Amino acid sequence: MNPVLKRGLTLYTRYLGVWVVAFGILAYFVPGPFVSLKSWNKAFFALTMFGIGAVLSIDDFRHILRNPVVVLIGTCAQFTIMPLGAFVIARLLNLPPAITAGLVLTGAAPGAMASNVMSYIAKADVAYSVSLTTVSTLLCPLLTPGLTYLLASSKVPVPFWDMVSDVLIMVIIPLVAGFGIRHYFKKHIERILPVFPAISVTFIIFICSLVIALNRDYLPRATISVLAAVVILNLWGMSCGYSVGKLFKMNTPRRRTLAIEIGMQNAGLGTTLALTHFGPESAMPAAFFVFVCIITTSVAIAFWQRA
Repeated sequence: MNPVLKRGLTLYTRYLGVWVVAFGILAYFVPGPFVSLKSWNKAFFALTMFGIGAVLSIDDFRHILRNPVVVLIGTCAQFTIMPLGAFVIARLLNLPPAITAGLVLTGAAPGAMASNVMSYIAKADVAYSVSLTTVSTLLCPLLTPGLTYLLASSKVPVPFWDMVSDVLIMVIIPLVAGFGIRHYFKKHIERILPVFPAISVTFIIFICSLVIALNRDYLPRATISVLAAVVILNLWGMSCGYSVGKLFKMNTPRRRTLAIEIGMQNAGLGTTLALTHFGPESAMPAAFFVFVCIITTSVAIAFWQRA
């Protein structure tokens, strides 16, 4: 691949937060083009996961097998701290049922692939981050709908099996397809590898922008309460993640990894599921979470780099 193109794609991927904010503003003022593509939302997310699968390798899975205990600790923390935290925050802030369902769904989502990049920038344990993200993604077809049903079904109807089916179609199948293509066509894929994260970033930007466009009229009334809940959930996840690493006497890089991994959720998946099963209003917590977690993680990284 041309070095200039490769550098451009890398920079494009790294500044996900900038593009999310920029296109979110565009979607607010010019919602039409984004709303017109709503029916393609699931397909776009599937392409996102295909791009993620294409950057995984056999070594990522070998690392999981070599470190099963620490991966188990991180995965258990991921699927307890965030969904339970979302449930409690929603109760304390007395959020509306639709927002509660969206916040719990965000908390029950697997780790975000962007956490791997953030772990690299923070000089944390990148292999550990990749392992945690991979395992939580593979478990999410059951755990994400299951935890949402358990914690939010009293507020709104939660279509458990429909959500399981959607996660399998949008996450596992394209993820395995991307991984398989890289494995069997490794020489060809390695040449254009930066393209795949860029594909994922592009569709995450679209998904978040779509939520802004669909909620244009509702946003001025709901921003404060939703933002407060999302910020608290994110900070809760990061602080608890670091504390879990400290509790189990992990080294500093792994503590940072847990803080980032648990604090950053796959909000793209949460957004897509919320739009499909609960409606645009429920998708707002997940969409805002993308903005918030990138900002707070960047601040944490800047602090760690000075320490």
